[in-house]
Amino acid sequence: MGRLKIKYKRELNTTENLIRKIGLILITIVLICIFLPKQPRFRYEFQKGKVWNHENLISPYNFAILKTQEELNADKKGILNTIQPIYNANTTTSKEQIDQFNTDLSEKWQSSKLDTTHENINDYRSAGNAILNHLYGKGILSLNNRFQNRNNEKSPASKHYNFTLIQDKVASQKNTADCYTIESSYGYMDELMPKLTKIKQKGWLEETLKNYITINYIYNDQQTEALEQNAIANISATRGVVQKGELIAEKEKIISNETYQKLESLRKVYEDEGKISGNQNYVTLGQFLIISLALSILMVFLFLFRKDIYFNNRLLMIIMIVIIGMLAVLSWAIKIKIPNLYYIPFCAVPIIIRILFDTRVALNIHLLMVLLAGLFVPNSFEFVFLQFMAGIVAIYSIKTLVKREQLFVSSAIILGTYWVAYIGLVVTRNGSIDTIYWTDLLPFLVSVMITLLAYPMIYAFEKLFGIVSDLTLMELTNSNSKLLRELSFKAPGTFQHSLQVANLAEAAIYKIGGNPLLVRAGALYHDIGKLTNPQFFIENQKTEKNPHDELSPEQSAQIIISHVIKGVDVAKKHQLPEVILDFIRTHHGTTRVDYFYNLFVKNNPDKLVDESLFTYPGPIPFSKETAVLMMADSVEAASRALKEPSEESINNLVDKIIEHKLMRGQFNNSNITLKDITESAVIFKAMLKSIYHVRVDYDLSKKTM
Repeated sequence: MGRLKIKYKRELNTTENLIRKIGLILITIVLICIFLPKQPRFRYEFQKGKVWNHENLISPYNFAILKTQEELNADKKGILNTIQPIYNANTTTSKEQIDQFNTDLSEKWQSSKLDTTHENINDYRSAGNAILNHLYGKGILSLNNRFQNRNNEKSPASKHYNFTLIQDKVASQKNTADCYTIESSYGYMDELMPKLTKIKQKGWLEETLKNYITINYIYNDQQTEALEQNAIANISATRGVVQKGELIAEKEKIISNETYQKLESLRKVYEDEGKISGNQNYVTLGQFLIISLALSILMVFLFLFRKDIYFNNRLLMIIMIVIIGMLAVLSWAIKIKIPNLYYIPFCAVPIIIRILFDTRVALNIHLLMVLLAGLFVPNSFEFVFLQFMAGIVAIYSIKTLVKREQLFVSSAIILGTYWVAYIGLVVTRNGSIDTIYWTDLLPFLVSVMITLLAYPMIYAFEKLFGIVSDLTLMELTNSNSKLLRELSFKAPGTFQHSLQVANLAEAAIYKIGGNPLLVRAGALYHDIGKLTNPQFFIENQKTEKNPHDELSPEQSAQIIISHVIKGVDVAKKHQLPEVILDFIRTHHGTTRVDYFYNLFVKNNPDKLVDESLFTYPGPIPFSKETAVLMMADSVEAASRALKEPSEESINNLVDKIIEHKLMRGQFNNSNITLKDITESAVIFKAMLKSIYHVRVDYDLSKKTM
């Protein structure tokens, strides 16, 4: 009856888990359908300079041809060249300055002691008033560089331009050549002074007048800009009309610039009309089917190749959140019509998935994401090609993450991939390098910079969902961490043993495939339980006195076995991830402490042996990494007991230990093959020979002359 209850509970849990999984997938599909744009898509894909591979396209109705961006820019430039800047005449300035001159003249005359000469002040007053009235009558202004440069494109020798003068609410057309600037006013006085025969102190008068010369035609920036903006707003976005029934694109003909523009115009008209007249329910239904198919393929992949993710709804939730988030950002960008969709950090998705999971999962999710996005973006082939290439490079560039600097190196490689692919597409499409607008490369730079935000997001996912990424493993493998420093201080022999085991296991995993960072982190912490009683382990004993001499074999075996249980407790206390605890639990599996077991049998030949007292609690390794660690731990520890290490003794030792593990069924639950085990053994032998400086014996008698 009890077994039936257990079986029923398991089936119930499995059913609940399946219901949650289906619910999660349905919620994801619905949310993506809500976010994605709802207008119908133009059915044809086309590129400038490529062959039209569809049937002849006949215009279904009349529509206007949109201007290219180059044409719009040219129109904008042309219309701006016709706009004259606006200046306001300040009528009070001239009167104020002339009155001030007349008021100050007597004082300046006396202070300069000209009253002691035979000069007549009235002659100076009359000359000064005449000069100021002439200058202010013509107008004094400041030239604007923008309008000078615009005019110089047509006539480089000229620095003047036409402008509109508003005086007493009346507008008139003028040219700056008919006015003065402050500098040209001084020039006018320089030329005039020699002609004034009654004025003897010409220099004094000129310097005095300079104090009363200021601008009275003031440039009105706001009115000029408003005039320009109004003119730009009235620029037509179209040129010409395609009539209903007119041939737009002919089969197997090259798409010329004109044809391309007609196709772009038809596409926009079709999609804009679809927003109004299209049946939104059918569009939503189509999106539901497409998204359901894509997610179904993803789930099949996970079921076939990553069952650990498929059966873990928490991990599935991370994947769905990333997918929903990126498609929501894409939809938002399309809705607000950002200048360029390449500002979106699409490569953040494969980077996040790669670091949290693995290369295969990242590649599959990125492919599905890009294909889904391609259904809703303009120039979908170009978008899919660029994002797919950059995503693959992003995944490959962080395949083995051992340093944080790789994140920045990866970003640089992604940026280079974007630029090379984009330039290649533009040159291929247009057949000319002159058509490359270097400002179009800027969005890729911004995208890659935003992509760096993926790394704090990875940290957030780790904390929220309790998973471990390669970034966390990198931090755990730092030997300066608090726990490893404590191990090196209290149990230096164990610490050195752990380092050697880490090197052996990591080298083997590199060879047979697996996560090197994970196995290294697991190796460094696998014996952390020896911190509680370091003196009971031979590698930490500094004197000839062995504390086990005072204990029975059963007691000694229990102390040795307890380092696994205590290691789990220490790891939990220091909040080490669960994946590290797995290495602590499994590194001895369910093997036996043979030394004390044999000692007990020898000392008590007539007693029955309770093997459970001498057997580790397990479980046995259940992954390739934990299996490799078990082998590395055993061969490293046993190699220390070799009195005279030689090539033969090391080979025999490694083979014997691994064969013993196989016989005890320690690898039955791990996904490691006999080939992997053999290759690992070869790595262990080579590294141990190097550690113990074993030399190869050369038989000179067999050497051929």
